[in-house]
Amino acid sequence: MDIVYLGHSSFKIRTKSATVITDPFDSSMVGLKYPTVEGDIVSVSHSHADHNAVSKVTGAKKIIEGPGEYEVMGVSVIGYPSFHDNESGAARGKNTIYVFEAEGLRIAHLGDLGHVLSDDLVNQMGGIDVLMIPVGGFYTIGPKEAADVVSKIDPYFILPMHYKVPGLSPQISEKLEPVDSFIKETGMPTENMPKFSIKHEEIIEDQGSKVIVLDVKQ
Repeated sequence: MDIVYLGHSSFKIRTKSATVITDPFDSSMVGLKYPTVEGDIVSVSHSHADHNAVSKVTGAKKIIEGPGEYEVMGVSVIGYPSFHDNESGAARGKNTIYVFEAEGLRIAHLGDLGHVLSDDLVNQMGGIDVLMIPVGGFYTIGPKEAADVVSKIDPYFILPMHYKVPGLSPQISEKLEPVDSFIKETGMPTENMPKFSIKHEEIIEDQGSKVIVLDVKQ
């Protein structure tokens, strides 16, 4: 399985049977250029333009936009309801967490999560190998809350998203913290790389957690 970071909360997850694109964004709103991308499955965590620009993805066979169970081209997807804020959605509305399962791996994309997860929801999600988590704050959980969520889920690999990077529009950038703030909170080993490739058989059960900071593909 190969994972490429397209910026903001958008990733390209390529499995042997299908390609998943998470939260494609409108470049005019985010500031970052959204690359030309093809995908079979597109997941949308919530209906804001910086997360639901599904027209940017060509070849999509299935667009998933909310909680439920889905099976598409060998990829199992379960959407769990959550909120974009810590006021039960009163401030920014609902958010969907997705857990993707393929090739013996389980990947969770938390969308624009705005609150620390309950133990019940963590139990429902089950074991997670790769966690895609917002860490920049203001619009989502910030570095400290994100570190708390990581400790609850206890994944093998953490891919931060939705944080301050060069090229973001000023109105978004000024409100977000850089990824270093989250890394400092976790105190976990960290590696930077252009693309993350992982196989189920490469995971050692007691290997511990690691933060993977991916380059933004432009």
